Order: sequence, then structure tokens, then C-alpha cells
Amino acid sequence: MIKNRNVSVTGSTSFTGISLSKASKYAAGLTGVTVALKHTFKEMGIGRSISALAKMNQKDGFDCPGCAWPDPVKPSKVAEYCENGAKALAEEATTKKVDAAFLAKYSVEELSLWSEYEIGKSGRLTEPMILKEGTIYYEPISWEDSFKLIADELHQLNNPDEAIFYTSGRSSNEAAFLYGLFVRAFGTNNMPDCSNMCHESSGVALSETLGIGKGSVKLEDFDQAEVIIVMGQNPGTNHPRMLTALEKCKRNGGHIVSINPLAEAGLIRFKNPQEVGGFVGAGTQLTDIHLQVKINQDVSLLKLIIKKLAALDKDDKNVFDHEFIATYTAGYQHLLQDLDQYTTEQLLALCGVPESEIDKTVDLLAKKNKIIICWAMGLTQHKNGVENIKECVNLLLLKGSLGKPGAGTCPVRGHSNVQGDRSVGIMHHVSPQLNSAIKDSLNFDPPTKEGLDTVHCIQAMHDKKASVFIALGGNFISAVSDTNYAAQALQNCSLTVQISTKLNRSHLITGKTALILPTLGRSEKDIKNGKQRYFTVENSMGKVHRSKGLLHPASDQLKSEPEIVGAIADAYFKGKHPVDWKTMGMDYDLIREKIESVVTAFKGLQKESEGSGFYLPNNVRQLDFSKLPNGKAQFSVCNLPEQQISEDEFILMTIRSHDQFNTTIYGLDDRYRGIKNERRVVFMNTEDMHARGLQKLDVINLKSNYDNTEREAVNFLVIPYDIPKGNLAAYFPETNVLVPYNHFAVKSNTPISKSIIVTVKKTIDQATA
Repeated sequence: MIKNRNVSVTGSTSFTGISLSKASKYAAGLTGVTVALKHTFKEMGIGRSISALAKMNQKDGFDCPGCAWPDPVKPSKVAEYCENGAKALAEEATTKKVDAAFLAKYSVEELSLWSEYEIGKSGRLTEPMILKEGTIYYEPISWEDSFKLIADELHQLNNPDEAIFYTSGRSSNEAAFLYGLFVRAFGTNNMPDCSNMCHESSGVALSETLGIGKGSVKLEDFDQAEVIIVMGQNPGTNHPRMLTALEKCKRNGGHIVSINPLAEAGLIRFKNPQEVGGFVGAGTQLTDIHLQVKINQDVSLLKLIIKKLAALDKDDKNVFDHEFIATYTAGYQHLLQDLDQYTTEQLLALCGVPESEIDKTVDLLAKKNKIIICWAMGLTQHKNGVENIKECVNLLLLKGSLGKPGAGTCPVRGHSNVQGDRSVGIMHHVSPQLNSAIKDSLNFDPPTKEGLDTVHCIQAMHDKKASVFIALGGNFISAVSDTNYAAQALQNCSLTVQISTKLNRSHLITGKTALILPTLGRSEKDIKNGKQRYFTVENSMGKVHRSKGLLHPASDQLKSEPEIVGAIADAYFKGKHPVDWKTMGMDYDLIREKIESVVTAFKGLQKESEGSGFYLPNNVRQLDFSKLPNGKAQFSVCNLPEQQISEDEFILMTIRSHDQFNTTIYGLDDRYRGIKNERRVVFMNTEDMHARGLQKLDVINLKSNYDNTEREAVNFLVIPYDIPKGNLAAYFPETNVLVPYNHFAVKSNTPISKSIIVTVKKTIDQATA
């Protein structure tokens, strides 16, 4: 805790008045449209809502500030957005303001007692603010003084590695590239980013097996797929426009297999709001087979599916694509030998899925070779997250389901430019090729020492080895694991800086001195010298396109992210550097020119990004594995997950509600799961409830214990739900306090947020509550 500053790390733990209904059996429809418009009209007004929604995800408009799902080549002129995209716009373009008067009225101590929802609903930040050491109220500060303060703090460090530079996936390619340049020019590779907490496992696994840390499919592949497997993902809430692509697959005769501990409404049935049938009809049934796997037993399940397919292949050599295997892969025999050590009974017991459903899946896959596997955090946020993805790749390699229409890998990214940030150089790893290109194009030598990722930068701040933290977007404290530990890490800093659009908890859990630098939102006009500027983003499938806002900015004091980054760099170097930082920050064309010269994949960025954009190179689409050992795609021998639990323990996975995007809470409902006006809930199997004497709406506390350190999340209501025995689910960020900072995925260092070992303790009976 900082001297003279008594802030709450997690905010309110009070209940908000729950009511329950049956879980929904479909997604979207008229209700989805109604809810979307209700949110936008309330936050933005009717006129601004209609005009902005009409331009969102259009070729001449702005990219949705929500997820990274790609736009079709011919976007719908009616509505190329989903319910959650409309909510994301409403949050960003709200008419509410967090100005100097607001922050003079409410101290950080008082604001920290609010819930994530209440803080987020406060409104848009309008001017630079400073929280001085020893005070509890933010005060206005000029832009020039802000930049000077940051520069002075950076100059006072003993070495550049004492600074941390975080990046959120909301940032544009231009902002991220310039930010990465400045950080390297400053002298460190300490560039943690939100990828570290989500798809880093995917990047590692895909790079090691296929030679590129991205998916291989394009949106049009969904139209041609024979089978789409959706694993560890809830598209109805997290990527709702994906449902349209799944619907097209079904209408073209394809099949969908969902693999998840929860049967989510969005994968059961879809009522397309762009069609009359979505309003008055029954909609489209999406999932043909649902495999309700136990949490983090995906490898067990996939091994069993592959084992059964291998048995069929012995009799019918057409089950596996042997020509593809011989031509393009290595390690096939090792994979088969590994399968021999497991019995069907062993794998069945581990995965918890009825054998009859697995056999249906095997029969389907045996006859098909145009297969897409999609996945998200349900696979990546485990200690064995990398191997979860590698086992998916094994299945696709066996079926020859790569490098052809209707087939491939599809890691579905969360934030709308998280993949682009990495493509233009935001990473803590050292790339000799990138460093060489920067030196050739920008005339300085980038550092060659590996930097810190998210979990290790938190440890560095906690151990007082880093003392300046700068965040380009995001809500760091609410996104990371081990909330209390992370809070102490941030509070150890001399300075924390947040470049943000809206107030969030990271503005309240700060270093001794804190700055808020307000920036433009996606939907807002970015005008300089009378000319409107555009920026570019990369979607989840590697396509780069432009984005240009349309709304008047929330304040005339806002600056764009590139301008802010350029001004910080200019204040630090004071003109004594080969790069003209201030000019770069204002001239996006110049930034794009440098991106093209440094990142060869972006050649043609200035011209080709117009309209629907262009795809970045992807070796898997050409079946080019020349960068891998022996020039082959790699089969992997994966271990079964190690998660031994005692009789009184559960495995908990953190999840989003339907009224949520990442750490942004749009509302208190989870409509598809039957929850209204409450977030402090735990979904539990009814047999587990009975065994522990629990009833619906009993109040419990959750505890985790790793390395003899106990962590606790208090005040949760028990909700009976269709979830495997021994498994629990609850929303983040409320349960992030339970995730240990020092337990993470092998190789990727992604937090284990989807497989936390916990115990439960009843505190209040339902009747008393």
C-alpha cells in the first residue's frame, strides 16, 4: 500500500440482486438486436448510434473496437456488427465524461471501492491528469508537463530494463510500431502485451509445428469446410459474428463439433438477425455433436479420437491422408507409437465424454478432410496450453487438412488488433531479422537482450527491479493473474502511466505518481491540419485493412496514440536521435513507410490496405514448411495434463459473461446462461452441490493454495449448472485473485486461468442470504 493512499484492489464484493431463468437454447435473434440498440441509444443517443453503427466494419468506416473477427469482402449494408460489437461502440462513444471536476469530486480511494462495472460506466477521459505522490485526488496537468515528467523519470533509471512498456490489442499498427521503436531506442525489450495472457500458447505451438504463430484459414474457408471443430471457445458471446460463418457452413452441408465443458447457447442454435427467419423462425441448429469434456482434458479427448481413427486407418488407408503425411510432415511414427501406451478406458475416464459421442465424431472425421479447428482461451490458459494446440495440429496433419480450401487452423483472437501489434514488432523476444531491418531503415541499434513478458514484468516490479510502468491501452490490473500480488507490484513503481480512453481500475491501483493520458477512440475522427487520418489493423485471419473514425472526439484535448508516443519519445531524446519522433507521431504515412521498410510482410501497406485490405503472407497456405526441421510440418508427442486434485478440490475456469468483453463490463446480465443482475456467481454441477450440502444461491468463498500461499475470492452465489463433476466456472476479473502469478503455461508463460485448483466453503445459507 502506498503511503497516504488506502485503495481497494478488487472493489465491491457486494451482491447486486440476482434473478435466474433457464439457460437460453439459441443466440442473437430479436432479443440481441433489442439489447444492442438499448445499450447504444442509452450511452450515445439515437442519432449518434445510428450513424456510427452504419459505418462500423464498413470499408470506408471504422473497425469494431471489440474482437478481431474478420469482415467479409462484401460487408452487410444493413448491419455488419453484432450485439457485443454494438456494446463495445457504446462504451467507447458514451456521452458521459470523466473530467477534472469528476476526479476532483471522487478520490482514488472512493473510486476503488466501486465495482468494475461502476468504474467503467463513469465515462470518457477528457484531459491529462496526474496523481501526485502522497495524494488521493487526480489533478489536471498539461500535455507538455506530462511528457517532461515521463522523460525525467526514464532518465533517472539506472538502466533501461527498469522500465516496463505494456501494449493492449486495441492499439493500431501505426501506434504499436512507433511504440516498439521507441522502446527499443530507449534500450529495452521489456514489451509485455496482452497476447502473453491469451494466445501466446497458440503462437508458440503453431510456430514450432507449422512455422508461423498465426492461424492459416481465411473467412471464406468456412463456406467450404466439411467439418468445423470449435474447442474451448464461446463464440455466441466472445465472437458473435462467427456464428454467421458457422451458419454458412451448415447450409452448405458442413458439420459442427463443439468441445467445451459448458454447452453454450451460441453453439446450439443461431437466429441470424440479418434475416427474417432470425426474428420469426427457429433459426439454424449449429452443433451436430457436443463433446462435454472435463476442464483441460482436451489432449485426452483428442488422443482418443486420433487413436480410434488410427484403428480405422489400419483397415482403410483412406482415413489418414498418407500422401500428405509423407510429403509434408515429420514424426508420424512417433505419434502412433505414443498412442499405444494409452488404453481407451484410461482416456475415456480422463476426458469424461461418453464413448458413443466420441464414436460419432470419429465416424464423421474418418470420411472428411476439409476440417477447420477453432479455439480460444479454453485451450491456451493451462500449464499444458501449448500441447493442447499441438494436439489439434496433429489431427489436422493426419487428415491433410492444411493448405487447401475449407481446412486449417483458426485461433480466434480477442482484441481487435492484438495480432497486428505482434506483426509490427510488439514482443519481448529478440528478432535478429527485425533488429537488422530497424538499424538499416532507422539508423539505430536495437537492444539484443531478451525482455520480460507479462508474468515476469509483474515479478520484476514486485521485486523492485523495475519502477516505471507505461501502458498503451488496456486495464492491466484487471487483466493479469494474481490481482493482489500484481497490485503490490504496480504500487512499488515510482511512476505508472496509462494511455486510455475510459476510466478503469488501473487508474486507481498505481505507482507513487500516476499519469492518465487520454486518447482518441476507434470511432472518433482523427484530424490534423484539417486532414482526417486513418490507421490500419490486422484481423484474426491475417488481413490488414484501414479504419477511419466518424464521430466528433469526446474532448478537444485528446491526442492520438501515435502523437502521444511520438511526444514522449521526443521529450526523452530532445532531438538527439536519428529518428524525428515528433514528426513520426503526427505523420501516419511516414510511419507506414517505415513499417513497409522494416516488416517485409507489410510491403504495399499504403496502397493495399484500402477497401477490404490485403492478406499478410502465410506459409501454411502454400504448404511451405522450409523454416522447420527437415522442411517438414512437425507432429508432436504430447503428454497428458498433470492435474491431480483431492476429494475436496475442484478445477475452476474463469469465463466471461455475455455482458462483457475482456475486462470491460457492459452490464450485469449473462442472458444466455440465465443470470440477471449479478456477477458474483459460481456454476457448479448439481451432484457436487448435493455432496457438499449446498443449495442454489448459497454463498461460498473460493480458495486456491499454490506453494503454501493461500488466495481467496469471497462472496459468490452457487448456481446449479450443466458442467462436468469436479469442475467450476466463474467470471473474471472477479476470480483473477485466485490465479497464482508464478504458475503458467510451459514455453508460453500464459497464466493458468482456465484450470485453477480451488476449494469452496459455504459462508451463508441461501435462506439467510
